[in-house]
Amino acid sequence: MIPTIPLAFSRQPAEAPGSPPLVVAHGLYGSARNWGSLSRAFARKRETIAVDLRGHGESPRAYPLSYAAMAADLGALIAREAGGVADVLGHSMGGKAAMTLALTEPRRVRRLIVGDIAPRRYENPQQAEYARAMLGLDLASLPRRSEADKLLAEAAPESSVRAFLLSNLVGTQAEGWRWRSDLRGLLEAMPQILGWETPAGVRPFEGETLILTGGDSGYVRPEDREGILALFPRARFQSLPGAGHWLHADKPTEFREAVEAFLT
Repeated sequence: MIPTIPLAFSRQPAEAPGSPPLVVAHGLYGSARNWGSLSRAFARKRETIAVDLRGHGESPRAYPLSYAAMAADLGALIAREAGGVADVLGHSMGGKAAMTLALTEPRRVRRLIVGDIAPRRYENPQQAEYARAMLGLDLASLPRRSEADKLLAEAAPESSVRAFLLSNLVGTQAEGWRWRSDLRGLLEAMPQILGWETPAGVRPFEGETLILTGGDSGYVRPEDREGILALFPRARFQSLPGAGHWLHADKPTEFREAVEAFLT
């Protein structure tokens, strides 16, 4: 048994109770805060619980930062906060954690939505560069957030990416700055985060599964489908035109509509 930790989370009560809760797991360097608008929108039809995965946001810093551990944390949260079973939505790293949960604790997952990720290893050294760049900032002498944005420009040229990364920076010069995520731990665990190992001894997840991808993203390739269907035989595939890897941010309305259509 993997020791679990109590995850920080944001709960949006349902305006029309009745459906199982929706549990949302963010991607690398993200948090529940990134899902605030969508969580409120989903809550029009069902209770929505957006979590901070271990090592992220306000959740405790705990090790290992593995998908087995993240999945165990999610399972414990669903048992404790969601009545034992939930629909589970995970994006990117959170999608791998959600897939691991569905394979290891299928009784906790009614339906599964995976945002723009496949169960395989990725070669993406830029993700580690982001952590190194953030850790390289001298927070003690940082005058303002805008200065941090300038200093990260070389590692992250896109302003939207810098804004996402800097959602981890909290505080002020007067009270002191800090990173909300465990950047050193994530950097050390990056090979495992970019990788994938199918849990030993598991059976395929027989629940309905939606693999929702960005039309402009290359994270899920046609050749990934065979591996996905081997683990999730009831998977269906849907692409959002004009969306990249952060498809929920690029096309929030279309993303919400696709998720709600699948769940109903």
